[in-house]
Amino acid sequence: MTNDQGLEMLTSETSIITIIVLIAFGILGWGFYRARPFGKLGILAWLQSVVLMAPWLLFFGLFAAGFYINIVGILFLVVASGGLYIFLGKRLRAEGQDALIKQRAMEKLAANASPEANSVESAVIVPAEVPPIPEEDLNTIKGIFGIDTFFATETIAYQEGAIFKGNLRGEPEEIHNRLSVSLQERLGDKYRLFLIENTDGKPVVIVLPSSNDPRPMSLAQKAFAGILLVATVATTLEAAGLLLNFDLFSQPERFLAALPIGVGLLTILVGHEIGHWLLARRHQVHLSWPFFLPAVQIGSFGAITRFESLLPNRKALFDIALAGPAVGGIISLLMLIVGLVLSHPGSLFQLPNQFFQGSILVGSLARVVLGSALQSPLVNVHPLVIIGWLGLVITALNLMPAGSLDGGRIIQAIYGRKTAGRATLATLILLGIVSLANNLALYWAIVILLLQRDLERPSLNEVTEPDDARAALGLLALFLMITTLLPLTPGLAGRLGIGG
Repeated sequence: MTNDQGLEMLTSETSIITIIVLIAFGILGWGFYRARPFGKLGILAWLQSVVLMAPWLLFFGLFAAGFYINIVGILFLVVASGGLYIFLGKRLRAEGQDALIKQRAMEKLAANASPEANSVESAVIVPAEVPPIPEEDLNTIKGIFGIDTFFATETIAYQEGAIFKGNLRGEPEEIHNRLSVSLQERLGDKYRLFLIENTDGKPVVIVLPSSNDPRPMSLAQKAFAGILLVATVATTLEAAGLLLNFDLFSQPERFLAALPIGVGLLTILVGHEIGHWLLARRHQVHLSWPFFLPAVQIGSFGAITRFESLLPNRKALFDIALAGPAVGGIISLLMLIVGLVLSHPGSLFQLPNQFFQGSILVGSLARVVLGSALQSPLVNVHPLVIIGWLGLVITALNLMPAGSLDGGRIIQAIYGRKTAGRATLATLILLGIVSLANNLALYWAIVILLLQRDLERPSLNEVTEPDDARAALGLLALFLMITTLLPLTPGLAGRLGIGG
């Protein structure tokens, strides 16, 4: 390589690093811009986001510049970040309580001073079309509204129920809870009350019969889920056999040799689903059995899980969606790091050094732990490295921001249905482009297009957004998804000592 070529490559890699840094600061700046109108509460929430993202940005920024932080340094950054995050969270809750007390006092004063508070007759219902709800039930539903909750001004027929337009008088979550309780006390479990934003951005109430609720799995669907589970166990063991350079389907007598790696992959998959189940149970949401997606290449692409009950709010959607990737990702990351630490000359697997250029996250962690060993043509690694790496890939694929994937649900929970729809389209286009050179991307694009392109149905309370702490966790998950799937450029990998 000539000096001019080396200088040109260095300039190119420096430009890439500069662009990444500018994008990172742009995201933080945009967050600050959004937070400023909310005063002290907004700034504290923004600082939580910064604290949560800072260790990873610092680690990858220094790594790209050629400086390596060892495992102890990484743990110190994570622990320090966690401590600051908890401290800021306490401050945020304390400030939030004070702000809530002041807000309620101002609302009470405004309500007492409002002419509408002294005239119930001003809440005239103007029917645009007769709703399909029985008249007796409709009058009962109208009776739950009031000047201190939702001041209804218009009733419009909608599907098998009705839309009530009006003015929301208070904090959306509290008002929705009060209206839902009042509706249940008067009409039992016959109807569901949704609080959503209209096309003009104003809250409206929609009441629909409970007959529209999601249906539980049929016996045939459960049987199909069981068949997919058995197929996934088989493909997981087959993938383990292929990693060990034999075909388990042709040599079933070598089952015990493939079992440890297969069990490791299944542990990650089961941990992912347990994460979903635990948070669903916490929010009193019913989930269907998981429909696992078998794949010989990596054992499985994860599972499709449906909601069998209505979600109470977008916070529940976020928590349930993030819990699975969080558990599966943490298990995978721990396996990867432990495997790297246990790797030594003579380990079971020998990987070409270029293999570690396939993921920014895996390559950077391997460089920190294995050091100059990545410059050897073949790198000795412990089996846990392979298992953890595959687990991270499975987790990252499910975090892609599309449809009813975990990543799509996270985007829908944080930014709403419109943004989630655009993210789904952008993801499918990107996968279509990447699939020209990668069969895995083509397969995953087909899975999303056929099975998971649709967004989740609206929650009962679509108005209340998840807090900024959840938004920060969502951004961190998407950031780690990108660093898992995005490869290092050959030039940057060479400068970092990854590959020959």
